[in-house]
Amino acid sequence: MPIGTNGAVVSLWRLKKEFGQVGAVRDVSLEIGAGEFLTLLGPSGSGKSTTLMMIAGFETPTGGDIAIDGRSVIGVSPHRRDIGMVFQNYALFPHLTVAANIGFPLKQRRIARPERDRMIKDALDLVRLPGYGDRYPRQLSGGQQQRVALARAIVFNPRLLLMDEPLGALDKQLRESLQLEMRRLHADLGITFIYVTHDQEEALTMSDRIAVMNDGLIAQLGRPEELYDRPRSRFVASFLGESNFLPGIVHGFQGDNIVADCAGTLLRAVVPIGQEPTVGQNVVLTMRPERMKFANGGDPPNCNRIQTRVTEAIFAGERHRYLLTAPDGTAIVLKQPSGAGVRRRAAGEMAEIIWSAADTVVV
Repeated sequence: MPIGTNGAVVSLWRLKKEFGQVGAVRDVSLEIGAGEFLTLLGPSGSGKSTTLMMIAGFETPTGGDIAIDGRSVIGVSPHRRDIGMVFQNYALFPHLTVAANIGFPLKQRRIARPERDRMIKDALDLVRLPGYGDRYPRQLSGGQQQRVALARAIVFNPRLLLMDEPLGALDKQLRESLQLEMRRLHADLGITFIYVTHDQEEALTMSDRIAVMNDGLIAQLGRPEELYDRPRSRFVASFLGESNFLPGIVHGFQGDNIVADCAGTLLRAVVPIGQEPTVGQNVVLTMRPERMKFANGGDPPNCNRIQTRVTEAIFAGERHRYLLTAPDGTAIVLKQPSGAGVRRRAAGEMAEIIWSAADTVVV
């Protein structure tokens, strides 16, 4: 299939949507670059799907503006926005063949039969279903049906593709396989993808940038590794993966780090720009469980370290998961890769744990 043009630029400006007295989306502003893969990530009720439906034209904003390639689309009907759309339930016509399903938007656009047949074939090749045109949806697996839905959404060469939880109904292994297919498809097409999911791993795997949404607002926007390594709030740290939280009081500063007193132990942490605390201020430090390890005596002297008691030890295949208790009673989770030479800790054992100050963030 020819790529045609580059992706569309999508601009959201102070976008709002109210349902009665409930603000589903509140003052969301966002610029999505041409050819970007942006994911709206958040829990149920965070406003991510409502935002996508407003971009698609299926919901009318209460306030604000939506522009595609610099042109406002408020009041423009969905079929005139020239947007591809994929839903979780596939929305395939059961009485039509795969080819007829994919060709439906082309028929609506009055494209001649020979050209239509060529475009359908190209779309099937692109989603790796060559020769499936004569089958019916009931003869396909869930993953194959999702590929057909994708083919139908891209067959007319849109500059923008919107996807609302498209892999949500699939099992874990198939979901992971199709995540990689989505990335390949995005690279092949070069168009703009806006993707909605509540699955953190899915968002981290596929996205150029992620907008984490909560209560109708964007809590944080950035590249996957930026959001994971440098969360700016407790919500982002806890929603995007698993995190530990230690309360403390700012004791002082050491270079670009703060030094916090956490239950009598001094720990160093990175402070996000614009969130610098003052001495004596209460803070919360966050650390990822997989970035921590048990001290073994040969560790660097400048690591953060704290004494803990093991309260629970769980073998989880590729890793051991330990629940620890800090001196002040705070629960800490540590994830340790499993292996034949790795010493397992037992419940009730005292253990010092260490981790880098660079992996400790003030939220």
